[in-house]
Amino acid sequence: MDRLVKADVKEVNMVFTRGQKCSTTFRLTNLMHTMSVAVSLNTTNPSLLSFVHQFSIIPPLGTASFTLILSKPSDHPPLSTPPDNVLVRSSMLPTGKANQEDLRRLFSKHGPHIFKDVTIPISFVGTHVIEHLISSSSSRTLEIAFTLSKAISLCEESQLTCLLRSAAMNGNSYVVSSLLDAGADVNNRDSDGVSVMSLAVKSGDLDTVRILMESGCVIDHRNDRLLHAAASLNRVDLMEVLCMGYLDIDVNSIDSEGQTPLHVAACHGYIEVLEFLITLGSDPDLADHNGWTALHCCSMEGHSEAVEFLLNCISYVKYAVTKEGKTAFDLAVKNEHTHLYDMLHLGDVLHRSARKGDVNGMKNCLAEGAKVNGRDQNGWTALHKTAFKGCFEGVKVLLNHGGRVDVVDGSGYTPLHRAVEGGHVQVAMLLIGHGAKASMKSLAVPFDDLDSFKNYSQDKKSLLTSM
Repeated sequence: MDRLVKADVKEVNMVFTRGQKCSTTFRLTNLMHTMSVAVSLNTTNPSLLSFVHQFSIIPPLGTASFTLILSKPSDHPPLSTPPDNVLVRSSMLPTGKANQEDLRRLFSKHGPHIFKDVTIPISFVGTHVIEHLISSSSSRTLEIAFTLSKAISLCEESQLTCLLRSAAMNGNSYVVSSLLDAGADVNNRDSDGVSVMSLAVKSGDLDTVRILMESGCVIDHRNDRLLHAAASLNRVDLMEVLCMGYLDIDVNSIDSEGQTPLHVAACHGYIEVLEFLITLGSDPDLADHNGWTALHCCSMEGHSEAVEFLLNCISYVKYAVTKEGKTAFDLAVKNEHTHLYDMLHLGDVLHRSARKGDVNGMKNCLAEGAKVNGRDQNGWTALHKTAFKGCFEGVKVLLNHGGRVDVVDGSGYTPLHRAVEGGHVQVAMLLIGHGAKASMKSLAVPFDDLDSFKNYSQDKKSLLTSM
């Protein structure tokens, strides 16, 4: 005979509850027909796992229950690799009687009278175990996989779905996959209508999002703001997966404040997200419930690259006003984002003054921070316009503030070309005096018919001929 007792379980499952002294019970049966058996119970981790009664006597063919206790309450299940075990030893007890001290002495002596009947692994189960695995950074191992599988197998469907939401929120794709395989509801929503997919996107875990898609997760375009969440994380890769997985997703959908994903990206100044959304058809003109466009949002926060990008998408959006009558420039001024002044307002004023030949206006703009070489939608600088206008004093002001004479506009012409086009010899000579080259042009200068300049002075004709 190699053993005297038999356990009614192959493993001891203990439901772990955070902060409590957990316990579980199993049974041992005496296999002897005519003799009582003394039993000794220990664990491989006695400081943590122990028995109410370490020693006991089981009558012939009798059965006894034993309670295993987790003696130290914890916030985390004491998972170990390898797992802890219950060690069962036994010895024949012909008299059938002995006190605890007698039994202690009996099992303290090694010898053939002591049978090592069984080693029973201890498994911690329950929802708190799964929640721990969800939030922990434990790497995927066979032991962890076994623990998860065991814990899941003892959960009800409602518990599985609740755990699925937690796993999605934490971006734990492995646990998400296991819970879905066990029957968790992928299309579950909480009382506020928040979907499992929304939680997964907010976690930023791409694998979790893909797994939910492959499992048939359905989204509600009225409630799920998936692109908003991805935009707030600066995750173009997430947005690409969402747009490919849900072809009818709306890039111009609005949240409770009337903001689109473009608004969200603009608030953070996320250039790649802005570019992606605009490419997909996001409308930069759309305003939220307070009249704010995406340009208002990035101007408020001082994101210069985002401001420049949006201005290049559509020029007149800079003049849109909020319900309080504020332009994007007003918001930049309010927050002292001086680096935005030129793009949002001063550049326009400088060009307008240059077009009108308003020398004082140009001086004021430059003093306030306008960029002297800033271009309009046609590539013209203020110097192009002032030269074309023939405003000699205005050209001097711009040159003295760093105006470049070699800048070509969208048609390939320099300020000198524009001065000649307008027939302004003095301005042309001034520009040449500051380094402008008559031969510099990327396109042919449109003055083929010199006969039209017969009434010009000889100085003008000489200048034209030199070009």
